[in-house]
Amino acid sequence: MKVVIFCGGLGVRMGEATRRIPKPMIPVGSQPILWHIMKWYASWGHTDFILCLGYRAEVIKEYFLHYHEPLANDFVLEGGDIELVESDADDWRITFLDTGDHASIGDRLLAAQAHVGDDEVFLATYGDGLTDAPLDEMIDRLVANEKTGLFMSVRPRLSYHVVDADEDGTVRSIKDMASADVRINGGFFVFRRRIFDDLRPGEDIMDGAARLSRDGALHAYRYDGFWAPMDTIKDKQDLDALVDGGNPPWRNGPRARAAN
Repeated sequence: MKVVIFCGGLGVRMGEATRRIPKPMIPVGSQPILWHIMKWYASWGHTDFILCLGYRAEVIKEYFLHYHEPLANDFVLEGGDIELVESDADDWRITFLDTGDHASIGDRLLAAQAHVGDDEVFLATYGDGLTDAPLDEMIDRLVANEKTGLFMSVRPRLSYHVVDADEDGTVRSIKDMASADVRINGGFFVFRRRIFDDLRPGEDIMDGAARLSRDGALHAYRYDGFWAPMDTIKDKQDLDALVDGGNPPWRNGPRARAAN
């Protein structure tokens, strides 16, 4: 199943880190977060990627053109020959699609339509978030309910409080965001190809999703397991700590479990 990854944003909230490289190339541990995302999809058997590039597209192209697997995997060196203990990208097919520096997410997805081809169902995500969600279950849910699109619905990772107040300002309740019944788009999608009929030039992908919701054609897959965006330097540090601790949650897909 094809996987569309949106890799073109400026990532301005990451500050100095994205002056030189695009946000998907910011490392988590020793490898770019994009590599971790692709490894997660590959662990579920999905290795046909369409990268929708934009800002500093050449950095992503150069990374994969010069990708050397022993630097990312354990290996045995004997007599000058390298034997990989574990391989990853040798079976990946990657389409590098330059979709422009300032295109909307909807425009980037529309640009990928020809590369999705005649596939009835495909996957999509942003280039800055990680999860350990059961991808096969998400796909099965969309196939079973016949809707056009599905997105992962998560609780926001924020320390704000939700305030319920009357019109005169009298506060009725204050709830921590984590305990409030508030859910957001987690950025992991499963689409039928007819989603392309619901997108308009210049729109964000969620604008099209809003139209689908009005027609009852959109499904929110509620997930309360591990999900983490990388929107700030603190987010990156938290993800780095998970890698440093060994066996981060997003590495527990079925292929990884089988290897262990």
